[in-house]
Parts: sequence; structure tokens; C-alpha cells
Amino acid sequence: KPAKRLSTDSTNSHEGAVAGEISALEEAFRKFAVHGDTRATGKEMHGKNWSKLCKDCHVIDGKNVTTTDVDIVFSKIKGKSCRTITFDQFKEALQELAKKRFKGKSEEEALQEMYKLIEGKGPVISGVTKTVSSPTVSRLTDTSKFTGSHKERFDASGKGKGRAGREDLVDNSGYVSGYKHAGTYDHKVQGNK
Repeated sequence: KPAKRLSTDSTNSHEGAVAGEISALEEAFRKFAVHGDTRATGKEMHGKNWSKLCKDCHVIDGKNVTTTDVDIVFSKIKGKSCRTITFDQFKEALQELAKKRFKGKSEEEALQEMYKLIEGKGPVISGVTKTVSSPTVSRLTDTSKFTGSHKERFDASGKGKGRAGREDLVDNSGYVSGYKHAGTYDHKVQGNK
């Protein structure tokens, strides 16, 4: 469920604002927890997804917090035999990193700043190849302009014929291979009667 971000000038108590931010934070946690894993439920997060969250949400700044710091905090927070962290352990890890990331601020302010970096965000999908739509490429891939033997590989709609378009398939259905009058015996025999 989408969480509403409460403003600081709201008439609600401070805990209400934190609860609203935590639900947005939990939404971000679940999005990153299920990223790249079809069997994930969203209740636990692997180290790979924890690192991705820290990179995508700019928790890692290269100065105060590095990828090494993120990995150390993850292995410190998770159980000895576990490979994942829960949402509560996730919040503990954020507290650890907030102290390093926002050094000049109090613990509560640093934690709020950390939540602002993460809440409402999802995994950034990068490195996906996009199709190129240049006139050169479209001219070269237009099958209606093909000539010669290449033209035989595609039907009228431009769909490839597959193996039939690449090779001369030989009809081996006759009594002797290459026999052109296959299946005419019954016709000849019935015709003679």
C-alpha cells in the first residue's frame, strides 16, 4: 500500500510522521528485496540487493560511505548462518550507516535524512540494451527491399521462413529419392481398371 509522506508542519505527533516514513521505507525495502529474484517474498533482502539499494538511493557517496562500509554493515547486522536481513535488521543497518553518512547531524536527524534518501524509490534498471531507430538500420532491415536469394528467405509479410528459406529442402517422400511422380501409383493402377 502506498504511504503518504507527512510534512513537518503537520498537526500530528512526531511518531506519526516517523510511522508514515517507515511505511514508505518498507515499500522501498520490498521493491529492492524482490528485485532479480522470482522466488523472493519481499520480507527478506539479500546482500546483493542491499548493495544495489545503497547504490541506487545514493547512500554510498564515495567519501563517508563506500561499498566496503555497506558490506561490513550488512554482515554485522545479519545472523551468523543467515544470508538475508529482515526489515527490522534493515532499519538497524540504516542507523549504522546514517552515523557515517551524516556526521555533523544528531542520530535522529541523520536517520531521517537516510530515510528521505530511500523512501519511495525502487531499483534502477541499467545496462538494458535499447533498440536503435536510425534510418540506416531501418533501411537495412526492411525485408521488402531485399533482392536475389535473400528475398526468398522471407514471406510477403516480412516474416522469416526459417530453415525453408535458407536451404533447398529435398523431397524424400518417394520410393526412390528425387522421384518426381511420388504417390501416383494408386492413380495409375485405378486408372487402368
